[in-house]
Amino acid sequence: MKPVEFLIFGEALFDLFVTPTDNPAVPNVVARAGGSPMNVAIGLSRLNCASAFLSQISNDNLGTGLMELLANEGVNLNYLARTDCVTTLSVIATDATGQPSYSFYTQGADGTLSVDDLPDLPDSIRALHFGSYALVLGETADTAHALAQREKHRLITLDPNIRPTIESDPAVWIKRIDALMPYVDVVKISDEDLRILHGDDCDLEHHARSFLNQGAKLVFLTRGGDGGQVFSAAHDFQGKPPKITVADTVGAGDTFMAMLLCELVKTDDITDADFMAATLEKCLYAAAITCTRVGADLPYLADLDISL
Repeated sequence: MKPVEFLIFGEALFDLFVTPTDNPAVPNVVARAGGSPMNVAIGLSRLNCASAFLSQISNDNLGTGLMELLANEGVNLNYLARTDCVTTLSVIATDATGQPSYSFYTQGADGTLSVDDLPDLPDSIRALHFGSYALVLGETADTAHALAQREKHRLITLDPNIRPTIESDPAVWIKRIDALMPYVDVVKISDEDLRILHGDDCDLEHHARSFLNQGAKLVFLTRGGDGGQVFSAAHDFQGKPPKITVADTVGAGDTFMAMLLCELVKTDDITDADFMAATLEKCLYAAAITCTRVGADLPYLADLDISL
């Protein structure tokens, strides 16, 4: 196994995809392993970028399944802690456009990772990524902050990936994000996240750029089917995704993030204009591939050569 270059901090769970049937009492339910940070770790591995996952995984049967999945995907397991708390379940219902809505049932496996569980990190790790509800949940939220502070000499990325069904108060999310920002180099955030944090009528570009004022060198703003933007102090680029037939959008943001991490470590100057524009295009393309598939089925490196 190659030395780990990317360490992903956050939660792992099972998604239950629910679709209606002719009998409303018996919906169709399909279970898939998920969790945004875990998806990013798997996405990195599928892109031949050596990743590890730092989390707390349940000792229950579902947790054992998550461990087996990560191992099969080539994700390094050396940074995982185990717990007797049960695995979180996320129930996902999609509307006619493929847009998902989420309900979470969590019993502690995601929220009780302590600072004492944090391992020493080897020099091979070039980037740490933080995101999703591990930022606001229980003891794990404090542990995320402690890790970012301790490892601020490495490249640190953040995707808030707001989940209001876990924490409904935007002020809590904002407080936790603001506390991390002194250590964050790159932020990726969706228009949906910004609207949850600041209201439906908020100025998206203003709030995205505000992360630059808090110390970030780059901010990527994703806009679903409308593509995305990347901002630095000196540059602003927009990009459009390729035209595709959307199955659903689950995992698209995680794919964008995995591709982004792979690209960030290829340059000594992440704020170079050509690098910024090219990276945005690559990330949008990779995310579009995931949108052609049901569930968070992130692309392999070979998939990036296909024609959409």
